[in-house]
Amino acid sequence: MESLKLPQSLFSSHGGKAIVPLPTSSLLPKSTFLIYPNRKLALSTDFVTTATVALVSANIFPCRHCVVKQIRSMQFTTRSTSASVQSTADELMEGKSKDLPVSGDSIRHRFIDFYASRGHKVLPSASLVPDDPTVLLTIAGMLQFKPIFLGQVPRQVPRATTAQRCIRTNDVENVGRTSRHHTFFEMLGNFSFGDYFKKEAIRWAWELSTVEFGLPADRLWISVFEDDNEAFEIWHDEMGVPVERIKRMGEDDNFWTSGVTGPCGPCSEIYYDFHPERGYSDTDLNDDTRFIEFYNLVFMEFNKKDDGSLEPLKQKNIDTGLGLERIARILQKVSNNYETDLIYPIIEKTSELAKVPYGLADDHSKLNLKIIGDHLRAIVYLISDGVVPSNIGRGYVVRRLIRRAVRTGRMLGIKGDGQGNLEGAFLPVIAGKVIELSAHINPDVKDRTPRILEELKREELKFVQTLERGEKYLDQMLVEALLSAKASGTVPRLSGKDAFLLYDTYGFPVEITAEVAEERGVSIDMTGFDIEMENQRRQSQAAHSAVKLAMGNSADLTKDVSDTKFLGYETLSATAVVESLIVNGNPVPQVSEGSEVEVFLNRTPFYAESGGQIGDHGFLYVPQGENQHKAVMEIIDVQKSMGNIFVHKGTIREGVLEVGREVEAAVDAKLRQRAKVHHTATHLLQSALKKVIGQETSQAGSLVAFERLRFDFNFHRPLIDDELAEIERLVNKWVGDATPLQTKVMPLADAKGAGAIAMFGEKYGEEVRVVEVPGVSMELCGGTHVSNTSEIRGFKIISEQGIASGIRRIEAVAGDAFIEYVNARDYHMKQLCSTLKVKAEEVTTRVENLLEELRITRNEASTLREKAAVYKASIMATKAISVGTSEKFRVLVESMEDTDADSLKKAAEYLIETLEDPAAVILGSCPGADKVSLVAAFTPGVVQLGIQAGKFIGPIAKLCGGGGGGRPNFAQAGGRKPENLSNALEKARSEIISALSEKPK
Repeated sequence: MESLKLPQSLFSSHGGKAIVPLPTSSLLPKSTFLIYPNRKLALSTDFVTTATVALVSANIFPCRHCVVKQIRSMQFTTRSTSASVQSTADELMEGKSKDLPVSGDSIRHRFIDFYASRGHKVLPSASLVPDDPTVLLTIAGMLQFKPIFLGQVPRQVPRATTAQRCIRTNDVENVGRTSRHHTFFEMLGNFSFGDYFKKEAIRWAWELSTVEFGLPADRLWISVFEDDNEAFEIWHDEMGVPVERIKRMGEDDNFWTSGVTGPCGPCSEIYYDFHPERGYSDTDLNDDTRFIEFYNLVFMEFNKKDDGSLEPLKQKNIDTGLGLERIARILQKVSNNYETDLIYPIIEKTSELAKVPYGLADDHSKLNLKIIGDHLRAIVYLISDGVVPSNIGRGYVVRRLIRRAVRTGRMLGIKGDGQGNLEGAFLPVIAGKVIELSAHINPDVKDRTPRILEELKREELKFVQTLERGEKYLDQMLVEALLSAKASGTVPRLSGKDAFLLYDTYGFPVEITAEVAEERGVSIDMTGFDIEMENQRRQSQAAHSAVKLAMGNSADLTKDVSDTKFLGYETLSATAVVESLIVNGNPVPQVSEGSEVEVFLNRTPFYAESGGQIGDHGFLYVPQGENQHKAVMEIIDVQKSMGNIFVHKGTIREGVLEVGREVEAAVDAKLRQRAKVHHTATHLLQSALKKVIGQETSQAGSLVAFERLRFDFNFHRPLIDDELAEIERLVNKWVGDATPLQTKVMPLADAKGAGAIAMFGEKYGEEVRVVEVPGVSMELCGGTHVSNTSEIRGFKIISEQGIASGIRRIEAVAGDAFIEYVNARDYHMKQLCSTLKVKAEEVTTRVENLLEELRITRNEASTLREKAAVYKASIMATKAISVGTSEKFRVLVESMEDTDADSLKKAAEYLIETLEDPAAVILGSCPGADKVSLVAAFTPGVVQLGIQAGKFIGPIAKLCGGGGGGRPNFAQAGGRKPENLSNALEKARSEIISALSEKPK
């Protein structure tokens, strides 16, 4: 455990008096104490200790009855002021621990311990990447229990408690602006699955709040659903809450629904009152300046039907959530969530880099510091859970947060990495503090530190380049706005659409855009910007704030079907009983020949798709006699549904299959072997990758199929040929070593302790299966594998490519697929050698020579075409006409038939040099089927009038079904409708003549 040298005294939450004097040399775990923001630690100069102070545990004062025990465990030897120490100890033993600083870690532990002592199973936080297609990210503590609430899987325990990591970004614009909005937060929860209900949930919530956490009962307000008399009476009659502090609220506030249909029920919330002196009249629990809701109790007792009516659930559930950041704010007595020890150390690190002390910062700087403090927590935990920045899905969420943090840091004046490198990245420095604080949230984060910091560094530096391009683009926009305003005699103004483009594409804060524009005398259409912002907010909210639960008929279809017993590790054939048949989503008693059907068996040798491995193929037989079959079904896929029920999908090839019939289930042995080979090869591939490119790389997805394997992994660049060759060499070496595999079932904690690697996206129970190639690989895996690496026979990488930012993909073949691949490549090589009339080892040289000859020939042809075009242009120059009054402008608009785009450009360049300034040249051609080329070239005399080639050519190209643009003096465009070229050129001629005639120099 990391240690920290402490000053001579530790502050309480009130002012500057030392609570517990500490020796100068004490080394204590960081998690054992809390240094409050905005409070400097005072040194007690008249007090020196000579002994070590020992804090009993990482939980400071976990409960009031433990205080005496902890104080007595502290030993002090002093030269003076021992009376003050005794006074402090006396206060603690008098039960005043509720006034002491309470760390966020201790609050978490105390919540979990409280419910664990009341029979709740302590379960780990689920990943931020949910195993649920209805939500993008884990947004609530109840999400991992959704299948239980739906009745899709049986409960494993009657009651549970968790500290769940959550991400919500639908209110990202409120982060830092309010005292309570966050993108990343922890939800402490207790859950009942048909066990206890309202009375127990309310009693324990009250006991936790008032006894365990010591909150004054007269500062707690309660909200209940307006029709929930039962909850009202429990709060008033049994908990003793006065009626004036219990508010009945409507459906929008206090009735939880999972969606249009599905489980729902009333809820009750506990609020803390920061200003009880304001009394009881005209109170509004939504008043953020006075109240904060910190505990929400959902009584899930109804099912909402399609017609909107409610029916009682057979199993009533409890789903609660207590916001850790909110209760920490209350207990630590700070003005907002950001000043708790959960976030403030991150803000302090940011302040250090920005050279802006939080206590002295203005409101705008504090807002920016809070944004970074919040966003870095979300970013670090998302990347740790396998999300990498990209432009889609979860990747877009983390990229957006990173870019927002980078922009905010620049607004704070942060330059470089704080270590003197002005070109360095600052986010990794701040992320280091987040990782330091992560031990009690997710211990795995520390192990993933190299990958997290590398991802942040790469994304930040790449985005800084984008920001710099945005600065250049802004400058161009302002020049155009000034020219346009001058030409039209209007006030220079940047459109809201352009300002939003800078914000959304280049990450330019609109405040900076407005500031730079104002310096140049240009205003911004902020109304238009707000409209664009609102459109984006509606179209691309990154995560929903509600979890969709729907009581469809899937649960009904399997209500009488038990979990499938999997036999496929030991055998490829077995007898089984048909428990259910499903056709087009409906249960049927029997299925006849030719029908597609889903079959549920009580036991099966078929592997169901999971862990990246596809499902087995094979047959079900209904025996009639010796070597005779009454019915045959071909299985083409096997999936898991509703927990551990296997769904065998296929077609009846012969006879009739009936529910209750005994069948012989036979897996296709050859295909199973191909899958086994590829799955074990995948494990070897991951080990080889870690050896060759670094241990920090990790799996980001996989596919184990019959014909190939696919492995996705985190890495920031393409692998070079030497690295791929070394990976192949290592895998084939391990194959040749003929190492027997070992498979064990053990507790999850033991497996992780032994170093077993978890597969990306997989959910694990308390008991896990570990597949080990001794000395090479150890992974948690439920897939099928070879018994000896020699069965793989050979391994070959067939491709390596990037599929998203920071994600690479390797495709490879092994076993029979490897032999087939090598044979196919050999066949094609022989064909190529025959065509080129060379030996195999001479093919590369021969192809390179042919390509060089082709390049030379193409260059010669291109040169000839350009010369021909210039020659045509020299003849065409005589067709230029003069327009204008005080000064004559030379204008030439012509078609050059089938001239290619490069030659058309050369012709325009020749003409603009030949014609005297001022002149405008517009040329078009049809170089191929469904292809149009256009070019516009203007001399300085034309551009000075505000007529720009880039803007001029775009609308002309649209007439030909295309578009384009370029510089003010030269632009190219294209299109797909050659039949419109003549009309487009006619319009170009008319518009350029009109423009030059109306605007003499």
